[in-house]
Amino acid sequence: MHEIILCKLGEVVLKGLNRHSFETKLMSNIRRRTQKFGKFKIYSRQSTIYVEPVGDGCDLAGAYAACKQVFGLIAIARAVPCEKSKEAILETAKAYLGDSLRKAGSFKVESKRADKSFPMSSIQISQWVGGMLHDAFPHLKVDVHTPELTVYVEIREDAAYVHAPAEPAAGGLPLGMGGSALSLLSGGIDSPVSSYMMAKRGVVLEMLHFAAPPYTSDLARQKVLQLAQELTPWCGRMSVHIVPLTEIQEQIRKQCPEEYFTLITRRFMMRIADKLAKEFDCRALITGENLGQVASQTMEALRVSEDVTDLPVLRPLIGMDKEEIVRIARHIGTFDTSILPYEDCCTVFTPRHPKTKPHVEEVREIESVLDIDGLTERAMRQREVVKVKL
Repeated sequence: MHEIILCKLGEVVLKGLNRHSFETKLMSNIRRRTQKFGKFKIYSRQSTIYVEPVGDGCDLAGAYAACKQVFGLIAIARAVPCEKSKEAILETAKAYLGDSLRKAGSFKVESKRADKSFPMSSIQISQWVGGMLHDAFPHLKVDVHTPELTVYVEIREDAAYVHAPAEPAAGGLPLGMGGSALSLLSGGIDSPVSSYMMAKRGVVLEMLHFAAPPYTSDLARQKVLQLAQELTPWCGRMSVHIVPLTEIQEQIRKQCPEEYFTLITRRFMMRIADKLAKEFDCRALITGENLGQVASQTMEALRVSEDVTDLPVLRPLIGMDKEEIVRIARHIGTFDTSILPYEDCCTVFTPRHPKTKPHVEEVREIESVLDIDGLTERAMRQREVVKVKL
């Protein structure tokens, strides 16, 4: 049978005069994600995007899995098109969903008539097809509330389509419609989730990771690159900029009070992130910070860290609890890598009693003994860039 993929649009349908640009970007993203699975004809009609194999040799299962991770789609289904007649719809349902119908104990038919010229209403289609399927599979019970199997029939412009229940897709907005931002990627659970959540709003990501050799190992570096790789099915290809922080942290340790180590280190991170973001025309910074989770994430501490940048600092996890974050990490496939026991630079020279309610002016004065510009520039010059692809 000639199966295709029906991709249902999410909040893109709420867009006004610029909806076409969102759909065009979404089709472009689907085309890029499915191209390694064969040649597909991709087009949009009536709030649905069609992914149709062209010729033999297409891996429809691979394309289907890829489409589930494309932001902008709310649900997808594998379907079979047929002639727009009740007889053809019935025969297609019996052939395409026969195995499922034989295994189910109860069913119903749910129809949608987008082509209003079709001579039967949606209810009439469901009643007729449902009655005939019940005759063909007499063991089935009709259950319109909680059926084991729902047979979906859609009457559209070009054809009728028969499919089983659609599966949830990624939701959100098409990648590329929300501008670009620089995301600070550590080796923990939170920062990959925050990156995913902003990509879901259509934001293209550049990634920044801070290393502190020899205090952090090559295994820690590989862990972060693995996290970036695990994000690419959702966020697309990306560059990971790895910046050494060793000299900065050692100078902070030598010249600043211990309780301010983490705060001043965070300010250097934000300075470097600001410079890198502007170099790549990113319009915001993204962090995995979560209010009250650690000492450097109090309201006062967050104010101190963002004092050194004039870019918006987006913190999508700010009000979430850890269980919510972990649930998303498991869903996107980063959790198991995030919990690998390799150190990151945030654990280097951790103060015994960190300052939790600092004042901006106070921190500015304390860090003034450092060669801020020189340390920042040297770290920037030593950065390494790793390209991560799907």
